[in-house]
Amino acid sequence: MEEMKKRIGDDIDRLRDPLLKLSSDIHSHPELAYQERQSAGFIVDALRAQGIEARVPYCGLATSFRADLEGSRKGPHVAILAEYDALPECGHGCGHNIIATSAVGAFLGMKNAMSAIGGKLSLIGTPGEEGGGGKIALLEGGGFDDIDFALMIHPKSGPSIIGRSGRAATHLFVSYQGIAAHSSNPSKGVNALSALRILFTLIDVMRPTLPPSSNINGVITKAGTVGNIIPDRGECEFSVRANTLKELEEVIAVIERCAKAAEMVVSAPAEIHWNKLYAERYPSIPLGEAFKKNMESLGETMEYPDPAEQVGSSDIGNVSIKIPVIHEYLSIAEEGVRAHSKEFAQAAISARGNEVCVKGAKGLAMTALDIFTDESLREKSMAYHHAQVPEIYTKKASNQQPRSKLPRYVGSTRKLSKAGFIPLQ
Repeated sequence: MEEMKKRIGDDIDRLRDPLLKLSSDIHSHPELAYQERQSAGFIVDALRAQGIEARVPYCGLATSFRADLEGSRKGPHVAILAEYDALPECGHGCGHNIIATSAVGAFLGMKNAMSAIGGKLSLIGTPGEEGGGGKIALLEGGGFDDIDFALMIHPKSGPSIIGRSGRAATHLFVSYQGIAAHSSNPSKGVNALSALRILFTLIDVMRPTLPPSSNINGVITKAGTVGNIIPDRGECEFSVRANTLKELEEVIAVIERCAKAAEMVVSAPAEIHWNKLYAERYPSIPLGEAFKKNMESLGETMEYPDPAEQVGSSDIGNVSIKIPVIHEYLSIAEEGVRAHSKEFAQAAISARGNEVCVKGAKGLAMTALDIFTDESLREKSMAYHHAQVPEIYTKKASNQQPRSKLPRYVGSTRKLSKAGFIPLQ
């Protein structure tokens, strides 16, 4: 086993130059969610240069892809996940160029080893992580139905860690349609900005009634253009987070009631909708421990996160409900360099960032090898997964549909209507 891991590491080292070129190409061409045509193309070209063809598009997503490596016999199916979308203004301020490069490196590093392994390895391109819910769309399209385990890494500042959880989240949008009028005669108009102001005030009033772990952060994106005209259109966006999907839907219900109340007061019709719902994350500790051991053999110390820390959200949480998943964090910068910043984007193409591209690829490939060759690890990971995922998901998933299907509310996109909000049962 250790000799095979060394050979895999050597194969990845031989690919260092094309891998770092891939990271640089993606970093130099930042593309927003579902617009990652160049980035996905860079990856597909890198695979083709190594004699591997990818399916493009995958599950109907134009910027998704999948490539497969078959083992010599039947066995588990492991997927390594690549993200490559960027952020507005700060480009790759979340370091997705590193995620993609490590995933590609791990996949290519396993190419020669698969001939001696039972199972199947896939590289799946998952677009639109930054608010677009690409993995949720893939889940809905059956893109993970034949996958048993999923692996990925994510860059961070501060110490490298395993086993970090994540919260449920979504982006929610409210708009009000008013009637424009001259400010000298405001009674002729319906002020959409007034509706927005009432909405924000009501949400602040309701905050003490929400779970302490929930967050609602909003910005007004449209509220008139000049001071002497009553605004006829008001629009705002909220980032909403909670510990679980159930809590998230309860918070959405509160925002809906506030929005409807503002509508009634001002008589400006409201329209409310939200993006796909990102689920809370259930990391596989057995797989995380295997990754930790592999990374430490490469000289990278891994820690567990502070249980009191405020964690973010990712659509990997939805995948973690379906199958055992790791989404481990490797350090590319000192503590204090904020993610989603220009400084973090610079770290993502630094010497340390490049080192993580290669080292992360090795850790992922070695962990994939552990899954393929260690039946005990597979059993422990599956048992841990089934024990930690709440029954509300498994019961919903098995109610009048195959167990391979996720519950309807995992990754659903819905528009609120006058019929009102229907909470989880």
